[in-house]
Amino acid sequence: MPQQDNRAFSCADCTSGKGLDFRFTMAFQPIVNVASRQVFAHEALVRGPNNESASEILSRINPINRYRFDQACRIKAVQLASKFGIQSSISINFMPNAVYRPESCIQTTLAAASTYDFPVEKIIFEITESERVDDHVHLREIIQEYKRRGFRTAIDDFGAGYAGLNLLADIQTDLLKLDMALTRAIDQDKIRQTIVKGILKVCQELSIQPIAEGIETYEEFRFLEDCGIELFQGFYFAKPSFESVASVSPEQLEYLAAVA
Repeated sequence: MPQQDNRAFSCADCTSGKGLDFRFTMAFQPIVNVASRQVFAHEALVRGPNNESASEILSRINPINRYRFDQACRIKAVQLASKFGIQSSISINFMPNAVYRPESCIQTTLAAASTYDFPVEKIIFEITESERVDDHVHLREIIQEYKRRGFRTAIDDFGAGYAGLNLLADIQTDLLKLDMALTRAIDQDKIRQTIVKGILKVCQELSIQPIAEGIETYEEFRFLEDCGIELFQGFYFAKPSFESVASVSPEQLEYLAAVA
């Protein structure tokens, strides 16, 4: 079975995509805090150089290049966040199976934060649900090491793929993102309402802050805001912006606060 290449790469190597036979870049989508009326973070989303979809880029990942790609994504996100003058936090998806030793694999991210003068405490790592993680002990060690280094962590797409209650039982992150499979048309769906309310109760007990993602309508937003959620992401607020920062106008945030 082919093994991933775990050789160390410099910040410049990762930024340029050295060792990969394809190029990629990022789009950024804001996560808004409707209580404070501010942008809480921007999620860095993988895109092709001509704005090809994330799925098209991720289809190029294999066990051999997974480590290089994971490292390159982190550095690219930090580099572009600095270039675009992002003042909020940035949220970066990472591949747990690419991390063989968390204390070693985090070094390029720390170097990038220093090189591009981006605060470590403003970096959030999201556990992607696109790959199955069987070794939850190893994943817990990764999360603990990242927290020790000053990073925040999140479970992405909770309620879809492999991100479910079993993962939450073993791994407690700072944030939890409710997948759009749960939030879509939730204002009209009693079953989803019951499930989400249960998840929010668990988050409260575990001191985990929820984020509702995939929000596309005012009705979805209003129901979830009434449930106590403050952090939101989705087309209703802003679409991902290719190689730039999507803006949420102060007027829109004022409006949301007024009607909430």
